[in-house]
Amino acid sequence: MEDNSLKQELHAVLQKFPNREFSVEELADELGYHGANAFKLIVQSLAVLEREKTVMVTETGNFKLNVQGETIEGTFHANPKGFGFVNYDENLEDAFIAPDNTLQAMNGDTVQIEIIRRADQNSGKGPEGKVVNIVERNYEQVVGEFTRTDDDHGYVGQVKLKEKKLINYKFYVTGVGLKPTPGEVITAEITEYPNADHPDYMVGIAKEVIGSVDDPGIDILQIVYAHDIPAQFPEDVLQEADAIPEEISEEEKQGREDITDQTLVTIDGESSKDLDDAVTVWKLPNGNYHLGVHIADVSHYVKPGSLLDEEAYKRGTSVYLTDRVIPMLPRRLSNGICSLNEGELRLCMSCDMEINPAGNVVDHRIHPSVMRSKARMTYKAVNDILEAHDENTMERYKDLVPMFEKMGELHKILYKQRRRRGAIDFDDNESEIIVDETGHPIDIKLRVRGTAERMIESFMLAANETVAEHYCKAHAPFIYRVHETPDGERVKNFFEFLTAFGVEVKGDPDHLKPKVLQNVLKKVAGKPEEPAVSVMMLRSLKQARYTDQPLGHFGLGAEFYTHFTSPIRRYPDTTVHRLIHHYEDNGINKESKAKYAGLLEEISDHSSKAERRSIDAERDTDAMKKAEYMADHIGEEFDATVSSVLKFGMFIELENTVEGLVHISRMKDDYYEYIEKYLALVGRNTHRTYRIGQPVRVKVVNVDVDQSAVDFDIVNPEDTPMSKLKPESHSNGAHGRGGRNNGGRRNNNRRNDNKNGKFGRNNNNRHSRNNNRNGRNHSNSKH
Repeated sequence: MEDNSLKQELHAVLQKFPNREFSVEELADELGYHGANAFKLIVQSLAVLEREKTVMVTETGNFKLNVQGETIEGTFHANPKGFGFVNYDENLEDAFIAPDNTLQAMNGDTVQIEIIRRADQNSGKGPEGKVVNIVERNYEQVVGEFTRTDDDHGYVGQVKLKEKKLINYKFYVTGVGLKPTPGEVITAEITEYPNADHPDYMVGIAKEVIGSVDDPGIDILQIVYAHDIPAQFPEDVLQEADAIPEEISEEEKQGREDITDQTLVTIDGESSKDLDDAVTVWKLPNGNYHLGVHIADVSHYVKPGSLLDEEAYKRGTSVYLTDRVIPMLPRRLSNGICSLNEGELRLCMSCDMEINPAGNVVDHRIHPSVMRSKARMTYKAVNDILEAHDENTMERYKDLVPMFEKMGELHKILYKQRRRRGAIDFDDNESEIIVDETGHPIDIKLRVRGTAERMIESFMLAANETVAEHYCKAHAPFIYRVHETPDGERVKNFFEFLTAFGVEVKGDPDHLKPKVLQNVLKKVAGKPEEPAVSVMMLRSLKQARYTDQPLGHFGLGAEFYTHFTSPIRRYPDTTVHRLIHHYEDNGINKESKAKYAGLLEEISDHSSKAERRSIDAERDTDAMKKAEYMADHIGEEFDATVSSVLKFGMFIELENTVEGLVHISRMKDDYYEYIEKYLALVGRNTHRTYRIGQPVRVKVVNVDVDQSAVDFDIVNPEDTPMSKLKPESHSNGAHGRGGRNNGGRRNNNRRNDNKNGKFGRNNNNRHSRNNNRNGRNHSNSKH
């Protein structure tokens, strides 16, 4: 074993895992070297590598690749002030990129960076990097109103860019391609990106006119095109959909279990048209419950390699934007032959479960079937039966009331079982934006989740878990929905944060169990610190995603989890059904496993990206419409709550979920200092204190609809409670009285993966709310 050879082997291991720490024992295991002599040589080689600055020793005495000088790939996040951050590992702090070191990278670009300064825990400074190469551009096109000005640099005109991350750039249109008219909204392909010669503008070619700036709904359509979401189905895809018969043939029933004699119902929002799940419950003689979850069999109609399949894959998911739905499948399928409409014969994929009084699935069957829904129920009607016991509704559905009551019983059992195993339940308000015929918002209403919504959620979760466990234990290639255990360092920071509120936590940050976090929420429930703790807890969690590996779902406390229940509007679910058919027809063996094994990772990655694209479009639409609504209420006062506190001000949330900013420069009653440990702003002289969750009275002072920004002032600041909190040093001062802006808003904990926006969305944006699915709060839409 030569020293140089061993050095190279050690370096290769550390390069393979550039963000992981290794003990000497772990490195020996990786290399397969054992014994005292090998151990001594490894230590000697590591010492040489450290002197050469190839390896660094961590605070815990372990060894890690010294990334300074190494080229790392990541995503660039731009700040309007010219600097940026590169996210290259979700478990590590982003690298700061100074304005002179961005190489004119734009927001979302995939870049290669060199670390020019490592993180310094003593000073609290994170790593600093330099962009050395732009690997892939995030933006290929822009969308906006075409204008002509006196400042067109010899080009035929400009595109007015509204997107926040592009607001510092201009976009000039060349004479090649279309010749748009001022006032038309167009898409334009980027041919020249910002560079050293013109760092503040792009150049491109007009490609398509999508409407006029005055057209109703053009504002949302701009968002759709800006996120590159396919808005129209190609004609050949529609023709393929139209060729599918609207009735079920006798041949299609072959090989399917006939369950038309069962009492199956759909339970959805009042305006839903894509009904993809039906349920039934009855009590068994042994005291257990039978739960049947029957899902539209989209995979029967969307065949691999078909035009419909290619288009569904490209879209990845249906997108729900205030007053419209951009479906994954043509409406002939989504609202027609695939929708489980009342009284209509439909093909489905069934998951029949036997559940004992403890909430455990003790037996199950997964099989194709043919069904007929007995009733198209709404959440409101079922809530009227189970909660309000409304006589008229109970009389109307008297034949179904006993089943709904058993459903309610089973839901309570399943909910308690999830809580026992540690499922984390973040309660979050959802809103519905009401618009008039022109698309202008006229009201924002809170959606209340009743027993019916939670009940369907419980049933869909049970089916998703059962299907995932079945195929995982069969060792069959499959797609899973995963939410991985949080990174130990983030959890440790969260535990330290809790000590400021006197909350003691017993648990190992490196091997965290969801029950620990559930208990934290119990301890702070109803207390003033509850909102702050919830926010910081969410920041410590990872982002849920699709993968072909059964990594479990931390937030739900589930060892196995997939998405089986919404194939009309999610491509992973359609793929899951396709896999079930494949294994049903061919068995689970070496040959059958080989067919899809190499495809599932790509499908999972693409589906995760399509989901994030959809979320971003929903978030932008939501924010725009809320700002448009608040523009009609400038000067009015509202009761609100502090939703986030940062150095440069506070984000305020109204009771209708509208959020806006009280900038530090507008807090002129005192000089406010930011105390990061407590997420608080404290007046140096008055000791007035603002913290997350605190009630405030605010006035709307400004709205920028183009930037979806709402600005508030605090009304009667003298009523603000005082505290004795003091900053550790004045370096964290948040300067009031016309003070400076200490940085752009960086959102750090977007809701992730539950229909309430709990687990699995992107963990990086606290200030977004999930839009409802076509008027339905789909119980499994984000699980």
